[in-house]
Amino acid sequence: GECDDTSTDPETASFSAMATDILSITGLTSKRENLVYMAKSAEVAERYEDMCKIMKLLVQWEGTSLSSDERNLLSVAYKNVIGMRRASCRTLKEYKNSEWLDQYKTLVEDELKDICKEILNLLCDTLIPDVKNEIKKVEKDESASEKFADLQEALVFYLKMTGDYHRYLAEIFTNDKANVEAAQDTYKEALVIAEKHLIATHPIRLGLALNFSVCYYEILKDQPKACELAKSAFDAAISKLDSIDEGSYKDSTLIMQLLRDNLTLWTTTDNNDEGEGGEEADA
Repeated sequence: GECDDTSTDPETASFSAMATDILSITGLTSKRENLVYMAKSAEVAERYEDMCKIMKLLVQWEGTSLSSDERNLLSVAYKNVIGMRRASCRTLKEYKNSEWLDQYKTLVEDELKDICKEILNLLCDTLIPDVKNEIKKVEKDESASEKFADLQEALVFYLKMTGDYHRYLAEIFTNDKANVEAAQDTYKEALVIAEKHLIATHPIRLGLALNFSVCYYEILKDQPKACELAKSAFDAAISKLDSIDEGSYKDSTLIMQLLRDNLTLWTTTDNNDEGEGGEEADA
């Protein structure tokens, strides 16, 4: 007939078999700058799984640490890949249970868990220990004060990210209290360093306060603590508004707006079912 069954044709075998592997591109992994270039290209093409594969290689590249731009690429890659799964998990939660749906939920949740574990391993086994070692090397060297400041910023960034991914796990696997504790402990550690080394209007410090306050509200169900943290971060930034860095003005003011929106939401509602308490977009 006109419509021959081609299912046995190896050329059209299956979609998953056709999935391209960006790492098979010839010569891609020979130079570090090739990887950075392709990570940016994958971002523009919104191919976030590809971006994660490349960023994972960059993190494991011997003898170099990530620049500020590269840290952002890492964050954007995993944030988008995990964001889709978080949205799917939330949607599937709303449906009435059935045997098939339960199995499907488990599949999606397992995917989310694998992604979280992958980025958490990169953070805890490589990125955070490397930065802490670097800090030890330069903290006594007064001529390296600029490098020291950048390393503290990197450390806060990675600790915040670690807290975020433990929080995403805690959000879905509600019986596993280890993730709740890990999220809280890591956010706390990050906040101590941020308040000591980053100015109050720094977007990373603000983003950390925002996400930690969301953790208090949604995961720890501690509304007073969530409000207290969000308010103190907002007030501290407002009082230092004149010292805001020109380059990060937009990011900082956006996060301040989100902190204020959350405060409004959390102080005018009595229930805890008000959807997500808001997070920063990219940082």
